[in-house]
Amino acid sequence: MNERSSIGELKGIGAKTEELFRRLDVRTVRDLIRYYPRTYEIFEDPVSIGEAEEGKINTISGSVFGRIQVSANRKLQVTTLYLKDLTGTIKVIWFRMPFLRNTLSGGGILILRGRVVRRKDGLVMEHPEIYYPASKYEEKRNSMQPVYTLTAGLTNNAVIKAVRQALQAADPAGSVLPARYDRKYGFVPYRQALNEIHFPESKEAFAAARRRFVFEEFFLFVLSLRRLRDSGKRAGNSFSFSDCPEIDRFLQELPYELTGAQTKVWQEIKRDMQGEHVMSRLVQGDVGSGKTIVAFLALLLAGLNGYQGALMAPTEVLARQHYENISGMLEQYGIPLKAELLTGSMTAAQKREAYARISEGEVSIVIGTHALIQDKVIYKDLALVVTDEQHRFGVRQREALAGKGRTPHILVMSATPIPRTLAIILYGDLDISVIDEMPKNRLPIKNCVVDTGYRDTAYNFMKKQVMNGRQCYIICPMVEESESMEAENVLDYHETISEVMGPQIRTGYLHGKMKQQEKDEIMEAFGKNEIQILVSTTVVEVGIDVPNATVIMIENAERFGLAQLHQLRGRVGRGKYQSYCIFMTSSKSKETKERLDILNHSNDGFFIAGEDLRLRGPGDLFGIRQSGIMDFKLGDVFQDNAILRQAAEEAGELLREDPELKDPENRKLAMALEKYITDQNLEATL
Repeated sequence: MNERSSIGELKGIGAKTEELFRRLDVRTVRDLIRYYPRTYEIFEDPVSIGEAEEGKINTISGSVFGRIQVSANRKLQVTTLYLKDLTGTIKVIWFRMPFLRNTLSGGGILILRGRVVRRKDGLVMEHPEIYYPASKYEEKRNSMQPVYTLTAGLTNNAVIKAVRQALQAADPAGSVLPARYDRKYGFVPYRQALNEIHFPESKEAFAAARRRFVFEEFFLFVLSLRRLRDSGKRAGNSFSFSDCPEIDRFLQELPYELTGAQTKVWQEIKRDMQGEHVMSRLVQGDVGSGKTIVAFLALLLAGLNGYQGALMAPTEVLARQHYENISGMLEQYGIPLKAELLTGSMTAAQKREAYARISEGEVSIVIGTHALIQDKVIYKDLALVVTDEQHRFGVRQREALAGKGRTPHILVMSATPIPRTLAIILYGDLDISVIDEMPKNRLPIKNCVVDTGYRDTAYNFMKKQVMNGRQCYIICPMVEESESMEAENVLDYHETISEVMGPQIRTGYLHGKMKQQEKDEIMEAFGKNEIQILVSTTVVEVGIDVPNATVIMIENAERFGLAQLHQLRGRVGRGKYQSYCIFMTSSKSKETKERLDILNHSNDGFFIAGEDLRLRGPGDLFGIRQSGIMDFKLGDVFQDNAILRQAAEEAGELLREDPELKDPENRKLAMALEKYITDQNLEATL
């Protein structure tokens, strides 16, 4: 057995389990050893009961105080005991485990490990793991146990067993990195790094292994980006764009003036579209900075010159909102252009009619999802594609569109305010414009950072906002309790908030495991104020504009990077009403306070991104992935920015020395690069 072997060859993996792994895109032994844990359970020394921290996993030891009770609560058996040590007593509960009354009644010291939460009767440890006798905990003390992303039917233990076997088959020479990088950067040997990334002996060993694989991931990404960019030479501009008086009139009739930054970026776009080469431009702008109106001007320039423009959105509900807004503006300002909506959920007949109008040139602006670039869509003369950072256009997509006509201009919109130096590395194939000024009529969001004792006050504040006709978001890091015992989770939270708010306030929930249609339906209902309070994971980052939403409360705020918290905050403050952001944290650490204070006192996304870069540290490594920028398995462009810069420098130097990667030392790297581009679908997503 070797790295290319099917995982079906591993002991204990039958056809059914093999299919479950396939759902996780794990087919070979190599796929499995590169299926990294999403986090780790760290078994540290027990703390005293008096030191137990709310909202976190705690390990405590003590003796049972009083009787162990089993009671029926909502048809659910709850086992309750009180654990006591010299510093205090804490209530502990388990669900559906009545047998514990007999198991734990023998006396002696027991060690419990679980999440401590605040309930009406004080701090409670819920459903902890039990180490009895206490000596059992010694086997795990100071160890780090991997926690993998799972699918229904597959347990964490099953993945651990499979990975342990797979690591035995790992090829010591299986690294794709040429040996010179190991020597230059002192990387841990490949096989040792694989063992330490899955089963680290210490935090230091984990950090060293992770550093190697993060460098490799960034190196392959930057190398791929530059190879693809170099292979797609900048095409000449075959379109002719004249200035349009209709656009000047539209700008004069708008009820507001463009900011200086918007005007500057619009001039850069117009200059590109009227220049010698096809435009490839990224427009970076903070949430609410007015990127959409700039994109609309570019679409008008294309349409009024007799061409077509396409605007691609990440979700159907957002595409529909763009369509309604653009159609409304075309009608309101008397602009003689027509818009068309094209999405995957339309009926076959609706699509046929839309295809006909597009191919015959009856419509100038086409708005939709990925359906816009399907083979059946024939444009009469497509001159511009506006997309967002989730739908970046690569060589193949351009070729596909060029095959239907001419090579169109590409405009990529990004609401992720990342420092320019990183943007140049990550979006190396695009020119960069920045809208770094907010519209004058925007009310700044009011922020507060509070501990969990403020939660009832926050709920009452939300009730008042809803009674005044407004709406609220609540963000949780996790979907279900089983996913992580360290954080508030959407499903349980939704149940709780529904009870707290009462039947007169409608609540809903949203998470990434839901089907796209379900997500769209929930967001649409929220957009229409059919739902007043929406409990969601970070999936709501890409959502429709809801100007009526005025409050966002982010639970476990300490678990997110500053840039992502700022993105989430941008869900509110989109209308004429004063908006508020409540950062809820259970952490008492000085570092958390310093980080969240930055958000408390600034709404400037670019400043926050820079501070995020400065403050990210090793403490973030063991939790959920932070940045949400690019789909890296391990790397985080903020936290690992120094490694990203190293990888970018090395990629540039390598391509200068050996542009075709024909040197024998680079042969394995060249093969890995081709596989990486295919596996990551980079030609379609860059």
